Amino acid sequence: MRSFVYSSHPSRVLFGAGTVRQLPYEVDRLGGSRVLVLGRGDTGEAVWKRLGALGVAQFPDAAMHTPVEVTERALAMLAEYGIDCLVSVGGGTSTGLGKAIAIRTGLPHLAVPTTYAGSEVTPVLGETIGGEKTTRTAPGILPETVVYDVELTLGLPVPVSVASGVNAMAHAVEALYSPDANPVIDGFALQAIAAMAGALPRIAEDPSDVDAREEALRAGWLAGTCLAGVGMGLHHKLCHVLGGTFNLPHAQTHTAILPHAMAYNAPAAPDAMRSIAEALGTGDAPTGVYDLIAALDGPTSLGALGMPEAELPRAALLALTSATRSPYPNPREITLSGVEGLLRDAWSGRRPERPADAGPDLGRLTRQVVDSFAGSPNPRVGALLADLVRHLHDFVRSNDVTEEEWLYAIDFLTRTGQISSPKRQEFVLLSDTLGVSSVVDALTNSRTPQTTPSAVLGPFYVSGPPKAEPGADISAGLPGTPLWVDVRVEDPSGKPVAGAVVDVWQSNEDGFYDVQLPELTGPALRARFEADAEGRIRFWSILPSEYPIPGDGPVGQLLDAVGRHPYRAPHLHFMIMAYGYRRLVTQLFVSGGAYLDSDTVFGVKDDLIVDFAPGRGPAPAGREVDGPWHRLEYTFRIAPA
Repeated sequence: MRSFVYSSHPSRVLFGAGTVRQLPYEVDRLGGSRVLVLGRGDTGEAVWKRLGALGVAQFPDAAMHTPVEVTERALAMLAEYGIDCLVSVGGGTSTGLGKAIAIRTGLPHLAVPTTYAGSEVTPVLGETIGGEKTTRTAPGILPETVVYDVELTLGLPVPVSVASGVNAMAHAVEALYSPDANPVIDGFALQAIAAMAGALPRIAEDPSDVDAREEALRAGWLAGTCLAGVGMGLHHKLCHVLGGTFNLPHAQTHTAILPHAMAYNAPAAPDAMRSIAEALGTGDAPTGVYDLIAALDGPTSLGALGMPEAELPRAALLALTSATRSPYPNPREITLSGVEGLLRDAWSGRRPERPADAGPDLGRLTRQVVDSFAGSPNPRVGALLADLVRHLHDFVRSNDVTEEEWLYAIDFLTRTGQISSPKRQEFVLLSDTLGVSSVVDALTNSRTPQTTPSAVLGPFYVSGPPKAEPGADISAGLPGTPLWVDVRVEDPSGKPVAGAVVDVWQSNEDGFYDVQLPELTGPALRARFEADAEGRIRFWSILPSEYPIPGDGPVGQLLDAVGRHPYRAPHLHFMIMAYGYRRLVTQLFVSGGAYLDSDTVFGVKDDLIVDFAPGRGPAPAGREVDGPWHRLEYTFRIAPA
């Protein structure tokens, strides 16, 4: 049993595109009327102007690692301008200054992040005084409101995007092996890692990709939430030492250190590293992160960031001394030689060594295949194939698929294609029995809840069925309990859709469709009708019954192999088409019929289970019926195009 404590740190969060336009309202919500804007450059100016009369002063001189002397300069402006609210704009530097002022004054703080740092959702403040960076945590440090505006990140240079994104990943990585870890934070962390690893290559390819920017900003938010919820370990301590004492750039230092801090802790945190590797789609987490950074031309060397090699022993000692004076959680024991070795690897930019049992390095291969679709003339096709490759590679890797198993899978697909024909759509059957058809159907056709639910097409629809007159019998003399069908087609307001074309088809009482019966000379149990002025169609058929899908092909063998039954619940198919309306493909299921709760293609929907009631009195359309018969009455509602 896993025991844990989870404490949330709530902030009001606005996320989207153009959300910065709501700033005046958000300032008013916090009771502000005289705002100090902490930010520089075009974005800082734009936010100040957006505030209008609310923005009375701007402080553009926020500095990395939040030096106390800079905070004191900003504090001097508060009384001068009568400031009653703070708005920080930018990355962790501006946010940190806002936190430092807020905790000293109690002023409300509204953060507008333009990077992926995540600091805006944490009650943590790191400050530098006398060359030493220290951190503290308090509820009053957390900004009251965070406005995430994806549009403000579109101008973020790619190198800054990469470093900022990996900085966010560091929060998520350390959260997974923190002693304070819990299921909520675990979920946030893995989502953040996977999303950021997927978004950064797309941003590097096209910095204006709004979807990739949105994914990265969301990942930064989740990663920051991780930092707020659990204690951080050696990685963050080293970065604080290197930044506060040696003035190395914050996000870039996190980026260069992260793979090596992960490699140091990997032997003591195997479960976390396994989860991270799966999120990255690679066999080894530390090298997977390093390869991602290198592929994006991100910083991999402390030396290149300006760290003197001669100062590495001192940095290691400072980190160890800090751990002794103020212990912080870390899965592996912190030793002077171990930390110095970690720093030397990071200084040189050396790729961490992969463990002997890590298996092949598949992350690079996956990225090569995904990158091969980047130049697709149709961006949608390229994006679909790239995502398909990611999922396929992850499936093969995570299940350790053998060559024999994969060759069997290829043979299965080959046989599925070979048995398919215009009269037997085995691939449609495969899609149906795996539930894929129902997923696509739900995504495509569930946007209009006021209309009749859709259902899967199935493998036995034949285009251009024979036209039939009202009241016709479509059973072609096949045996079965007679069924009178009287249905109406309406729009969502209840107005009849005159002239709607309605295709119907079903199996016989033994479970076979006409295309499966070679002895038949023509179509049976399928027809096309045209709705009358009242939107109605009427015809005779036979009562549907449950039936097994074809079991003599690859799909039937698949169901046998996993012990699944092949039966479909009894139903009648409809396809309804009318000019100016969306096509509706659906099925009506017999109430009380077999397999309604275990239909083998997952096609049953509660709203499509209807009463095929026993008939009473004279049979319609002047038909003489010797024995029982049933009737189906139903109203279809179709959506405008």
